[in-house]
Amino acid sequence: MAVALTISQLSTCNRNHVGAVIVKDGRCVTWGYNGAPPGLPHCAHPIDEPCTTATHAEANALAFAAKQGISTDGASLYVTLSPCSTCARLLIAAGISTVHFLEQYRDDSALDLLQGAGVKVWAILPSV
Repeated sequence: MAVALTISQLSTCNRNHVGAVIVKDGRCVTWGYNGAPPGLPHCAHPIDEPCTTATHAEANALAFAAKQGISTDGASLYVTLSPCSTCARLLIAAGISTVHFLEQYRDDSALDLLQGAGVKVWAILPSV
């Protein structure tokens, strides 16, 4: 999770900084953070308005894996914020077997979706 937290600092979104790392066979195989797609302007909306240009960290990690021909089947995702429903569907389709998250997203229906598809979901409690 420490790697996902570090990667979240690269986020170009001014609303929320999210980092994601996909691990397979004990190795980080891909990672992503939330922000505008390559070549597009970074988020510039007021902090209290939803972002319309950012790609989520999980989707960026999966897109990079697909672009590079990296299999994510059976891999684990470590993400600083639990996935939204759209990202959950992508993770299921990409064969992610386990999702570990630090903070819960405001809509937790994606967690039910993941679990319904047999994906193990783990909340990581911050150390005290």
